[in-house]
Amino acid sequence: MEGLKRKRGDPTLIIEAKARGVELLGFRFLPTSAPHINNASKALPSSSSSPPLLPLPLSSASTWPCCPRCSSGFPDMNGVTSSSLFPLQRCKTVHLVRHAQGIHNVKGEKDYRAYLSPELFDAPLTPLGWDQVDNLRKHIRACGLYKKIQLVITSPLLRTMQTAVGVFGGDSYSDGVNVPALMVENVGNSNRPAISSLNSPPFVAVESCREHLGVRPCDKRRNISEYRHLFPAIDFSLIENDEDILWKADVRETNEEVAARGVKFLNWLWTRKENEIVVVSHSGLLYHTLKMFGSDCHPIVKEEISKHLANCELRSMVLVDRSMLGSDSCYSNYPGKIPSGLDLRSDIADDKHPEKGNIN
Repeated sequence: MEGLKRKRGDPTLIIEAKARGVELLGFRFLPTSAPHINNASKALPSSSSSPPLLPLPLSSASTWPCCPRCSSGFPDMNGVTSSSLFPLQRCKTVHLVRHAQGIHNVKGEKDYRAYLSPELFDAPLTPLGWDQVDNLRKHIRACGLYKKIQLVITSPLLRTMQTAVGVFGGDSYSDGVNVPALMVENVGNSNRPAISSLNSPPFVAVESCREHLGVRPCDKRRNISEYRHLFPAIDFSLIENDEDILWKADVRETNEEVAARGVKFLNWLWTRKENEIVVVSHSGLLYHTLKMFGSDCHPIVKEEISKHLANCELRSMVLVDRSMLGSDSCYSNYPGKIPSGLDLRSDIADDKHPEKGNIN
């Protein structure tokens, strides 16, 4: 991932869908309580192996080296383990958001060839797209998510940055408030007021969560120097080149290349100290990345993970590091024995003193 250096080696990554109690078991997603699974015509095969690193094709899971799962030894009626435990410090909550409706979505729906039009260069949001932004903004405040967000990562295209700051940014400017603007007024001819960075999480633009690169002008970005004037409070320091050297007029990324880039991006998230992160990205990047996960799950759960995101949809996941490469300690863990004292645990007492027999 150009311009980004890891602080640790690439961890094994797992994504956990939180909606409706879905948990991750290795690379299997199962609901904590789902009686409909027991009625499935064919139980999914149970696998004792899980992948050491990503990206790898999930269809070859049976050939991957074994490593121990952190799951229960008690299978459900289908022989599939139904629960899983992971240390909290090895988990991050990632809230994936697809940008709101852009003008390219409307033009392309009417005529697919419009995606090749230079008029759609770095497509901005439509008025309806801004309505979608306003509704998601209301939702994250009503459910309390807004107060938990520690970082917002956005693709450096106009439509994703407009969505990111519109949903997760501060309020409109008030008299006497002197803070940098996340977005100046009327960006992309939106007729929207400037958005303040007051009381908002930090925003960082990252190239590797962009849409398919190449061919389509709507997926080509402007120079970063231009974006800095439009979005003053977004941090663009992780982007090395002012011009868009990644986009090629005659070569478009394949779906496999996009998926590999997306998984590398998820790996990079483990270099961040934040544990509650928003990622505002694109349909293609999100879809092809999420398709890498859940192939050994029940089809319903696989669908919950990897189906296409709608415009301005938010889908919350848990990212798990099982690589044992090290992580920060959990803020809530406590070592105990302070002050220290005698501590013969009853569950090992019989083993330590077999001559005394079982103690009931």
